[in-house]
Amino acid sequence: MPLKDILIDNPKILFVGINPGLRSEARGHHFAGNGNPFWRLLYASRLIPVEIDADNDTRLAEFGFALTNLCPRATRSAAELTADEIERGKRALLRKIRRVRPAIVAFVGISIYTQVFGRDATAGPGAKPQKIGEAGVFVLPNPSGLNAGYPGFNHKLVWFEHLRAELEKLNPETSIHLLANRSRLVILE
Repeated sequence: MPLKDILIDNPKILFVGINPGLRSEARGHHFAGNGNPFWRLLYASRLIPVEIDADNDTRLAEFGFALTNLCPRATRSAAELTADEIERGKRALLRKIRRVRPAIVAFVGISIYTQVFGRDATAGPGAKPQKIGEAGVFVLPNPSGLNAGYPGFNHKLVWFEHLRAELEKLNPETSIHLLANRSRLVILE
C-alpha cells in the first residue's frame, strides 16, 4: 500500500522525496529506514521545535510543513523507477504544488531535482534559481546513510540549516520554530 501524502494548504515547505524505500512502505511512514536521519536533521537544524520520528510523520503539518514523493511505488533503489513513472510523478507533483501552494518546494535529494528540471538543473544542493508557480526551489542532499557525497550527519545538517535560513528570509518577523500552522490537514490515499 503506498504511503499517504502529508499535505496542508499553504505549507511553508513541501518536502519532496523521489519515492519511498521498502522499509518506509512496510512501516507505513516516511523516511523510516534505519540509516536515514531525516527526522533528526529537521530537529537539529531547528526547522521543527521538537524531536519526532517516522512514526509521527503526520506531525509535520503542526509545524506548517507538508511531505510527498515524486513516485508512490516503493523500491530498494530509486534506479528501479521507470521513465514513465517519473513522468507521471512530475505531472502529479505539479498538480499538488498548484493545489497546496507551498512557499518552498524542498527536493530531498539532488537526483530528484535533476529528474524534475533536466537540463535546467544547476549543480549541488541549496537554493535554486527556478520557481514552481510561486514557490521557491531548494535542494537538500539525500539524507540516506548511503549517500557517499554527503556521508556524515553534519555534511547533511548544514544544508537543512541553509533551508531554515531561506525560510526565515521569506518572513523574518515570524518565529517559525514556535508557531504551528493552523491549516487544514489533508492525508491523501
